[in-house]
Amino acid sequence: MGISTFTMAKKILVIEDDKDIRDTIVYVLEEQGYEVTSSENARILKSLDKFNPDMILLDNWLTEWKSDANGQQLSKQLKSDPATKHIPIVIVSAVSDVKEIAEAGLADGYLKKPFGVDELIDIVKLHTS
Repeated sequence: MGISTFTMAKKILVIEDDKDIRDTIVYVLEEQGYEVTSSENARILKSLDKFNPDMILLDNWLTEWKSDANGQQLSKQLKSDPATKHIPIVIVSAVSDVKEIAEAGLADGYLKKPFGVDELIDIVKLHTS
């Protein structure tokens, strides 16, 4: 029968400053039936309650972010806040120690760039089911 039309699509917030990577993630996830909101910077986190995402994919290195906060610090802030600590966060980064960065940021997982489409889908499914 397929997916019921009454099933609410899971909402994914993608924060990634690289337009090509951001567009690819959005395309892949929308093809999988997710409702995706994306931003090139972390300012969107100030209005998180508007989106109420089921998951956040967060780039660790946001060049446009004008403060010293990186994805790891932003993740830690969200995980330390009772209002947002329930939202799964996956840190996305090309650095070799992305696992350690994610753990230090209290993130629920990590995705190392470059990643394959299947890796992306698998980690989103893991944290939204």
